[in-house]
Amino acid sequence: MALETSSDSPAPVRQIANAISGWIDRLGAIWVEGQIAQVSRRPGVQTVFMTLRDSVADISVPLTCSRTLFDSLNPPLVEGASVVVHAKPSYYANRGSLSLSVRSIRMVGLGELLARLERRRQLLAAEGLFAPELKRSLPFLPGLVGLVTAPNSAAERDVLENARRRWPAVRFKVVYAAMQGQRSATEVLEALDRLERDPEVEVVVVARGGGSVEDLLPFSDEAVIRAVHKMRTPVVSAIGHEPDQPLLDLVADVRASTPTDAAKLVVPDMAEERNGVIWAQQRIRALVLGRIEREQSGLDGLRSRPVLADPRTLLDTRAEEVHGLLERARRTFSHRLDRAADDIDHRRARARALSPLATLQRGYAVVQDAHGHVLTSVASLSAGDPLAVRLADGRVHAVTTTTEATNHTAGGTAGAGDTPQPGAPDA
Repeated sequence: MALETSSDSPAPVRQIANAISGWIDRLGAIWVEGQIAQVSRRPGVQTVFMTLRDSVADISVPLTCSRTLFDSLNPPLVEGASVVVHAKPSYYANRGSLSLSVRSIRMVGLGELLARLERRRQLLAAEGLFAPELKRSLPFLPGLVGLVTAPNSAAERDVLENARRRWPAVRFKVVYAAMQGQRSATEVLEALDRLERDPEVEVVVVARGGGSVEDLLPFSDEAVIRAVHKMRTPVVSAIGHEPDQPLLDLVADVRASTPTDAAKLVVPDMAEERNGVIWAQQRIRALVLGRIEREQSGLDGLRSRPVLADPRTLLDTRAEEVHGLLERARRTFSHRLDRAADDIDHRRARARALSPLATLQRGYAVVQDAHGHVLTSVASLSAGDPLAVRLADGRVHAVTTTTEATNHTAGGTAGAGDTPQPGAPDA
């Protein structure tokens, strides 16, 4: 119902705003198709604010969506996605703004296709097909390179020409397959199987010169992805250009941004390798020459020493030392012998001085009876007893005729007149 207003009785703003809000609230939920232009998620707010833009005209309308609904979308909603939303118009009277309160969001067209690919990517990634530890390194210089591409395509020319320009001796085994269309996935599978069964093929390149998302769908086919995952031969994915990334790029061992880049990754550059070899030779030569110069300098230093200039100098010096030590040893040994001989003479003289034979040599004699007992007194003798007189050079046998005792002083010593004469005992 229209409000009755006039210049004399105008309606206040709040009445108009509430009326508009009431009219819009009576509208039911509608399905709207468009493209997400921007997404705003404010911290602490349970509402996500978006803008839905018409795909043809320059017209847009605000969207509001609960955070729970927005977070439940798989794949996540991003700017630029084409969607169909089920929403109810809502008017915010305080600001006088109109928005659509979203109840459901569905991907359509390209957005739906990308959503399916994203779900497939998530499933295959959960199985571990894209794990980094499964990636194999490419051979430095493969003997035979397998190439899967379309016949007479720009991708084939880019790979072959750039690879042969970098390394003229490189060999290729090209297996043709449809790079788009319904039979593309099947033919690519057959080509990969054929190259996998060839023992001479050391690396496989799958090349295509870009295209739309729909054209690249065969390279996101699950059968193709699993076949590449099972291959023992390293695989290089060269599908499309930098913005394009089918699932084959994720499962391949190496991803090349373009077919030309694939040729650079597969074979080395001969000029660079030649320069590297020349540099290595120069480096090795410099190291060897430096080592030789150091060793030669060391030899020259050794040869300049007196001992090596004239080896006899050291021998002569040592010979003089040996002769000096020998003379010193001789003198020392001779002195020791002389002192030992003198000591022996002294000891001999002392022994001789203490010997009874030396006493006998001074004129004394030892008198023994018939039984060999030494006589010290005449009291034990009588006339006619046999005697043996021991002299320094022999014995004298005698018979006792008479005995005569000798008088001693009170002190027990013989007088001057009583001293017997040596060699003349009483007999």
